[in-house]
Amino acid sequence: ALSCIISFSIQSVSHLITSLGVPHHIEMDNVVLIGSVILATLVACFFLLKNNKKEKSAMDPNEFQPFKLIEKESLSHDTRRFTFALQTPTKILGLPIGQHISLKFVDEDGKGVQRSYTPTTGDETPGKVIFCIKIYKSGIHPKFPNGGKMSQHLDSLQINDTIDMRGPKGHLTYLGSGKFTVKLMRKPLEARSAKHFGMIAGGTGITPMLQVLHAIFHEGTLADSNTTASLLFANQTEDDILVREELEALARDYPGRFQLHYTLDRPPAGWTGSTGFIDEDMIKAHVLKNGKNDGMTQVLMCGPPPMIKFACIPSLEAVGLDESKWFSF
Repeated sequence: ALSCIISFSIQSVSHLITSLGVPHHIEMDNVVLIGSVILATLVACFFLLKNNKKEKSAMDPNEFQPFKLIEKESLSHDTRRFTFALQTPTKILGLPIGQHISLKFVDEDGKGVQRSYTPTTGDETPGKVIFCIKIYKSGIHPKFPNGGKMSQHLDSLQINDTIDMRGPKGHLTYLGSGKFTVKLMRKPLEARSAKHFGMIAGGTGITPMLQVLHAIFHEGTLADSNTTASLLFANQTEDDILVREELEALARDYPGRFQLHYTLDRPPAGWTGSTGFIDEDMIKAHVLKNGKNDGMTQVLMCGPPPMIKFACIPSLEAVGLDESKWFSF
């Protein structure tokens, strides 16, 4: 296409010069000179447009694609960090903040098994995507004797094995500067904003919180200097606290803007955090800014359904919040 444009442009210049009555030997010199200028300009524009063309992101919202496991790390007795390579080292994930990814494999009976997870990395980390996932092993919990099919399958993967992924998907998209949208089933898209985000996470429910925290404090175009956040993080034991170093680094780096607090079901001796289930007092002390419902706080939650239903929501209602002021991933 570029050669056709150049040929057409040179012919047009030649016809123009001839129509003006310019002598032939001068005409050809001018055609060559002007043609050279046109060629250089078009070539420069061609490569500029090519280089500026946005590369397609890794995720496809409609089709599952295989992604290769390149690293696996044990974070605790039942939690792993999985790193998968994207198609190229420069490829970005293409996952809006607040969204998640569906993973799929086919089990030994030929049935598809599909689960959704929020990665701990996003478009700020080209070439790879990282998940922190709790492994639900068989024979551990009497209510779930077979354990988790997907998590056990992921734990069985060897380096260079693949898992199919599709995305993005989800109901919340963080836009930056405290603004985000929520799209619940059978409801119109809702625009919300907050000056403060109160976060409640249980176990691996920390991953969407970490995603939003990265956006608030770290990621260029979405980061700002005004939005504040607090995180109440519930776990069974101290060893179960995921991405602890990263969270505590945030608390150190942004002492006036980010507050971090833990509660444990089975705390060790000398534990200085909270103990037991999330309640109204914890919400006031560690989720709301200055312990008050100021009307500019949005609460984000992610964790086991019983924690959300029986601990978080009743406590939020007790401090005067309604469902327009919270969102559960």
